[in-house]
Amino acid sequence: MSSGIVTCSHCGRRNRVPAAAPGVPRCGNCHRPLPWIADATDTTFAAVVEQSALPVVVDLWATWCGPCRMVTPALEQIAREFAGTLKLVKVDVDAAAAVSRRFDVKAVPTLLIMHDGKVLARRSGAAPATALREWAGSVLTSIH
Repeated sequence: MSSGIVTCSHCGRRNRVPAAAPGVPRCGNCHRPLPWIADATDTTFAAVVEQSALPVVVDLWATWCGPCRMVTPALEQIAREFAGTLKLVKVDVDAAAAVSRRFDVKAVPTLLIMHDGKVLARRSGAAPATALREWAGSVLTSIH
């Protein structure tokens, strides 16, 4: 599985964050939680999403989808705002056909919030960052 490089918003240090790991990613310098943004495929979905210690926003998207590309910056901003409490995982439905079938994706983007392998919430279509933030926040509140 791949890892990404994330710059800490508090101290500016660059950190390598794996797609799947136990716990919560923290900055190696200031030890504050880092945003966790990863990709998953049919073969990595279980490790990256279902075994995550954090609740996961799963973005089921496609490269050819304009609304998918429009919602990505909002989702990444939410991942930064909820660092340490939420993970964002992007799944390209064209490359991950089994995941797409499993969740009966009929439109993209389709967003799921999963925790402990269960779907807690689902919504289809693009939405502004404020609506996505409220949606994610309400689901997180119901978990804790």
